[in-house]
Amino acid sequence: MNPAPGYNKYPNHRVATRPAGTRVQVKYNGEVIADTQNAVALEESKSSSSVLAPVVYYIPREDVKMDRLERTSHHTHCPFKGDASYYSFKGGAENAVWSYEAPYDEMSAIKGLLAFYPDKVSIVAS
Repeated sequence: MNPAPGYNKYPNHRVATRPAGTRVQVKYNGEVIADTQNAVALEESKSSSSVLAPVVYYIPREDVKMDRLERTSHHTHCPFKGDASYYSFKGGAENAVWSYEAPYDEMSAIKGLLAFYPDKVSIVAS
């Protein structure tokens, strides 16, 4: 068992995942980097409020041009999701992509999937 410790401190915080149910395409400098029908949509409340942050799409690696990315040494921690690893675009935006490779149990739906910072790429769900 690997439960998320954040819920002990913030029991009203909500993080929910669901199949996106739509095509999600990610472009970087006009190039399609990811194109999938299998994204997972993650919705999370902002801090202690019931207001939801924008949806984050997590995309299977097989639907991402992984040869355009390189792993970095950057890491972050979320008390609800776990430790995130990061990727940069080769010769481009740094730490623009993240992945929870061993998330807490509650977030197993996003394990190994990739998410992209919307200020560094174009993300279209249609």
